[in-house]
Amino acid sequence: MPDATPLAITPQIAALVDGALDAGHPLLLAAVDAGHKPVLSYRGSTMVFSSTQLSIWARNADGGTLQALMYRSAAVPMLQFIGRARITDDPGERDRAFNLSNERERARDPDRKGQAVIVELDQITGVLGLRDNSPIFCNMVGGPASGTRSGLV
Repeated sequence: MPDATPLAITPQIAALVDGALDAGHPLLLAAVDAGHKPVLSYRGSTMVFSSTQLSIWARNADGGTLQALMYRSAAVPMLQFIGRARITDDPGERDRAFNLSNERERARDPDRKGQAVIVELDQITGVLGLRDNSPIFCNMVGGPASGTRSGLV
């Protein structure tokens, strides 16, 4: 395992997340509804908000507790983003989350009736791809509950 460093979204992971919808791989959101039942939905508006945050412009922001987001493509077997989500009413964060989202997503909510969701990441884990037929593992951990460490192996 590499030396401990703070969780930070790498340029490679940022490119995957920010280009997910255009590449045909929107992130899959796992949430729990008010009745504590799992809910899955694709979120094409998911974007990198900062080095430790993702944002989602939720056009239909029915209540739910965010559990995880997952990215998968033919080249990337699986990346899971685990964190704590909050709906923001801050006008600057709302505008930034909306403006960061994919143009197709913005066009579906021209009146900005949706809500901005900011995800504070605690962990990014999975397999980024293969090198010499061996998996390139990603295991970045941060946040208040776990201390802060990260690594790609």
